[in-house]
Amino acid sequence: MDKFILDAPGAPAAIGAYSQGVVANGFVFTAGQLGIVPETGKLVSEDVGAQAGQVLKNLGAILAAADSTFDDVVRATIYLVDLADFAVVNEIYANVIGPRPPARVTIQVAGLPLGAKVEIEMIAVAGGEERIK
Repeated sequence: MDKFILDAPGAPAAIGAYSQGVVANGFVFTAGQLGIVPETGKLVSEDVGAQAGQVLKNLGAILAAADSTFDDVVRATIYLVDLADFAVVNEIYANVIGPRPPARVTIQVAGLPLGAKVEIEMIAVAGGEERIK
């Protein structure tokens, strides 16, 4: 199995021992993304909606590094500190992901790094493996 590590300049650098994303066997596996602004390394805001929007920008940059888009996503997992934020995050997610959404799971968690309110990870079909080799 060939495995390619993604380094997306439009997404925040990893804050631990992980890669932003990995391409393997024709799929892109993203790390969970927080609402971190890549240029500052800090959360975009305390607001869950602003964080969700930034999370999706970060994921878009990682997918683009694998020549993929949100249309190629087959599975998403959303982690929320408070399920009361579900409607806000779901609306932002739906506007970005488009009319053909992937399978998805939403889980409430006790906490997230940096005090974030939302984290999302995705699995997508890779688009141009020959370009990233």
